[in-house]
Amino acid sequence: MARNVVVTGGGTGIGLEVARRFVQAGDKVVIVGRRRAVLEHAAAELGPNATPLVCDLADPDAVEVALGDLPERIDVLVNNAGSRETVIGAGPHAVLARWRGDFERNVLTAVLLTESIRDRLTPGSGRVVTVSSIAALRGAGSYGAAKASLHAWNHFLAAQLGPSGITANIVAPGTVSGTEFFGPRLDEAEVSRRAARTLLGRIGESGEVAAAVCFLASPEAGFITGEILHCNGGELLGR
Repeated sequence: MARNVVVTGGGTGIGLEVARRFVQAGDKVVIVGRRRAVLEHAAAELGPNATPLVCDLADPDAVEVALGDLPERIDVLVNNAGSRETVIGAGPHAVLARWRGDFERNVLTAVLLTESIRDRLTPGSGRVVTVSSIAALRGAGSYGAAKASLHAWNHFLAAQLGPSGITANIVAPGTVSGTEFFGPRLDEAEVSRRAARTLLGRIGESGEVAAAVCFLASPEAGFITGEILHCNGGELLGR
């Protein structure tokens, strides 16, 4: 039976690969993001089972409007939307802009939507998977702090949803190719440097992270909740 899936940040990178796997499995997927052209291009690539939905997930008013275009029953929610605030400079105003921007883009984008559709998650089999980052454990200033906030929130969410048979988990990737996150910073020298930090001697691929997300969203993962699945090639070992 086809499942109803919502993937935020589904127009590019990891989110697009996640959406692709669900579509290939025969599921109906809504891809959510801010950029209409990017989403429409992705939906055309994915085929008729993919529907684009433009929404700024950090804006509660926009989220409320978007609820009318989301399925009444949601089997899987993948919180993948996020980015790094690019404001630079010193002084309290620049610091506030960085910290507020990273919190809004990486935490509120997940929390506002999830809390808004909690009652739509399918009892007994619903899945929430949130994409975090290795930065949550290694530091990385305001971005790492924002991603670490998702870990604490996920523990709370798993406890809230557990009695209904719904799971909530995190996938925390390391450096992966095929995303917009690093931009021109991820040149050949940087790839080599980052690959050398892993046990496998390479960086990851978006599809490998998508595979981890889809596993946690699968029926086989029904007894896993409140967990953080590290997908970083051994760059940082879990405990």
